[in-house]
Amino acid sequence: MYQEQKFSIPELKGISKKSVDEHLKLYAGYVKHTNLILDKINEYAQDAEKHAYALGELQRRFSFEFNGMRNHEYYFKSLEGGPEMLGDNSMLKVAVEKEFGSWDGWLNRFKAITLTRGIGWAILYWDSHAKRLVNAWVDEQHLGQLNSVQYIVGIDMWEHAFYLDYATEKKKYVDAFFENLNWSVIENNFKSAQ
Repeated sequence: MYQEQKFSIPELKGISKKSVDEHLKLYAGYVKHTNLILDKINEYAQDAEKHAYALGELQRRFSFEFNGMRNHEYYFKSLEGGPEMLGDNSMLKVAVEKEFGSWDGWLNRFKAITLTRGIGWAILYWDSHAKRLVNAWVDEQHLGQLNSVQYIVGIDMWEHAFYLDYATEKKKYVDAFFENLNWSVIENNFKSAQ
């Protein structure tokens, strides 16, 4: 059974407590439904041939719920402890500058991805095979997720992440998100991915 994680998120600048609380409820739903689907898969697997169609559909739904759970865990962990800047000599900053030319160059590029039409996630990954950072847009939370890469930082671009505070002003939400990041958590994601 997957367990709902608890996060220590302080008051955020530009993202209301109500927005965070409602968002955490949605995360709890992903954990709950991941477990429910796994239980049903185990039940139907007792007669897999009879339940082949249902099993296939449950497996499809499992990736949606599971990635929703995991993406939100990274998202909320990156906000724990309050904002903390990334040091100039951090491994992540050095890698970003090597891959994208400059920190600001990467940030502008990444923020542009967040404005992709539709619902989904903008994610920075580490590709350990090629030893490089890769930006990606993931539709919903599971379509377009890259294989064999490690999650470094991501931002939820579903309306539920920002509608209470910004309605349709996605750009303001993105700026607020980046103002609140604890880059030491994200640096640890990068170190773990190495």
